[in-house]
Amino acid sequence: QVQLVESGGGLVQAGGSLRLSCEASGRALSSYVMGWFRQAPGKERAFVTAISQNGTSRSYAGSMLGRFTISRDNAKNTVYLQMNSLKTDDTAIYYCAAGRLWESAISQSHYDYWGQGTQVTVSA
Repeated sequence: QVQLVESGGGLVQAGGSLRLSCEASGRALSSYVMGWFRQAPGKERAFVTAISQNGTSRSYAGSMLGRFTISRDNAKNTVYLQMNSLKTDDTAIYYCAAGRLWESAISQSHYDYWGQGTQVTVSA
C-alpha cells in the first residue's frame, strides 16, 4: 500500500505561483509513475501531468505546458508540481496519484493510489 498526502495548495492571485508537494509513505516512490490530476468545480477530474519512475520522461496536458513543471525526488519520496502564471481556470482540487505503466500515464484508471487532494484557488 502507498499513502499519498498532498500539500501546498491555497489562495493565490492570477499570475502568481504555487508549488504542490505529494509525499508518499508505505512503499518507495521510485517504483511508480506519478501523476497529477485536478477537478474543477462542476467538472470531471482531468489529467494535468505525469512523470516516469526515474524522472526522465514527463507528459503535460496542453494548457499546462510551459506553465507547470512536475519533478520528483525519490530519495525524499516526494513529487512536486510547480505552477506558474496561474489563471482563474486553474482553480481546482489537485490530486496526486501513483501507478505502474508510463504508457498509461494520462489515464486515471491506470493509477492504483490517490491522495486526498489539495485545494488551489486562483483569484482574479
